[in-house]
Amino acid sequence: MSTTKRHSDLERTFGKEAVATIASSHVLLVGAGGVGCEMLKNLVLLGFGKITVLDLDTVDLSNLNRQFLFGHEHIKQPKSVVARATAQKFNPHVDITSHLANIITDPKFTVSWYKGFDLVYNALDNLEARRHVNRMCLTANVPLVESGTTGFLGQTQVILAGKTECVDCVPKETPKSFPICTIRSTPSQPVHTVVWAKSFLFVQLFGNDLDLGEMDESEASKEELNTLKKETAELLELRDVISKPEFGKNVFCKIFDVDIARQAEHNVDNGRQKPDPQSWDELEKLAKHLDGAHIAKSRAQNVWSREEAFAVFLDATKRLQTRFNNGETLEFDKDDEDTLDFVVAAATLFATVHHVTTKSKFDLKQIAGNIIPAIATTNAMIAALAVQQGVWQLTSPERARDYYISRRGGDRFFTVTKPAPPSSSCVTSSAARVVVMCDVDKTKLSDLVEWVSKFFPKEELAVLSSQLIYDVDFDDNLERTLADLGVKERSFVTIMDDSDDDIKLRNLEIYFEPRESAGEASSEKISNITPIPTVPTYTVEKPEEDDDDDDELEVADTSKRGFSEIDSVVILDEEPSKVVKVDEGTDEVKKDVQVEDVEEVVLLD
Repeated sequence: MSTTKRHSDLERTFGKEAVATIASSHVLLVGAGGVGCEMLKNLVLLGFGKITVLDLDTVDLSNLNRQFLFGHEHIKQPKSVVARATAQKFNPHVDITSHLANIITDPKFTVSWYKGFDLVYNALDNLEARRHVNRMCLTANVPLVESGTTGFLGQTQVILAGKTECVDCVPKETPKSFPICTIRSTPSQPVHTVVWAKSFLFVQLFGNDLDLGEMDESEASKEELNTLKKETAELLELRDVISKPEFGKNVFCKIFDVDIARQAEHNVDNGRQKPDPQSWDELEKLAKHLDGAHIAKSRAQNVWSREEAFAVFLDATKRLQTRFNNGETLEFDKDDEDTLDFVVAAATLFATVHHVTTKSKFDLKQIAGNIIPAIATTNAMIAALAVQQGVWQLTSPERARDYYISRRGGDRFFTVTKPAPPSSSCVTSSAARVVVMCDVDKTKLSDLVEWVSKFFPKEELAVLSSQLIYDVDFDDNLERTLADLGVKERSFVTIMDDSDDDIKLRNLEIYFEPRESAGEASSEKISNITPIPTVPTYTVEKPEEDDDDDDELEVADTSKRGFSEIDSVVILDEEPSKVVKVDEGTDEVKKDVQVEDVEEVVLLD
């Protein structure tokens, strides 16, 4: 399609004024993965004048089935760079800048940098990064369009400081954890064996030492913990012979023979089958003619037999031995075949020992990597809706809507809602914010407390960075510099009302902008770059007294939206995903839009 034809079509669709606004806009796209590729294509074809795309990842073979801006020749190349080059061909008149960088840690990405954009798009699958971008956009007062997909489900929402929900307004589900006693002694599901192989065995042999104090001990007896510590100490001793050829044999005999025999001997008769110790001599004979490396590559879709898992285990252990002895720091990565083969083989053997259903390498990789298969059509739908949402935000803000592809029962719904207001209980969206400049190497904590007190009129206040650094009962740090307390440029400090008053001040977040990017220097120790905010107040809710005469307890579902907030819902007549997510900590999809709240439902044939 010619540029002239595309331009005229856009004008007929959005109007001349809107197209002019789009052409003069500078937008930031964070993430060039499944959703990000679709978004970048849409932004380019819509004629956004200037686009900055940022991603810290490189192209992997597993990306190619859905991330269409990449080809086989791009494997191991930076996603942002390749995406820019490919998308530029769709519309050479668009100015695209790419960054291979970490949005959280790179010092270039300050609040002043964010202020240079008219709109920010989030296309991330990492919760920490999403929360960081959310916080920076709220501080810079730049509109953010947040999006995400999970299999057949997805959502996109607009985030405006002080006006709509932010990323933190909706609680995120915490990752699933498993008690020590379950994963070690009584595994009953494939996920238990994977967690054991990935988070315990691999870490003990090739990674950093596991801190038992951080493990979930809630359901473990003292005897179980002592046994685990003993086995852990024995594993760590094996590291002393990691350079020896017999290392693989020693690990196998200890893990799958000696330890299992010990468990079987002390096994309580609780109706479960006793674990079966595995004989090295027996398996060595059975696997004598098997090639572990070949099995790992050619039989990824098949469930491995006991002897096949044995062969892969030894082969993967040798590969990891070599890398470890060469000084390489090893961490599990689902796309690292050496670490993946080790975990899959160990999990398969552990499952065999404990009579747990075994699965293929393909299936166990999804569990180990907490993967839900990405659906290209879902990515395309959410990306299109997100870009449309951004266009409305720039041209007709009153038309902005949030979109959800959610599930209820056997049906999936496409839901359109008005953006919800910020949650009163969200400390992120309810905070007041100010950007300041100061020399953190010279400015003392007492200077900060004195400056804050001018517009945060509470004697009982607390100052937090990554930890508490001041309150009325902890004033030891007042004469120390901010830098000495870990407060750096490009970081946040939170001021909290620590009083017992019925009416309290909301939190105040202070962002320390680097002096080189803040413009002219000031003679003041601390100078505000953005206006001093009026910190809002709130009334502390006192718990209601229990009424013993009440026969019923009425619980309000505050997650439901009212009728007036739901514009439309469409039932998608397509089979729902059968995949169960192991870890819900990243690509979160909101589930709080209820069918009962809708005014109209349309079923697509």
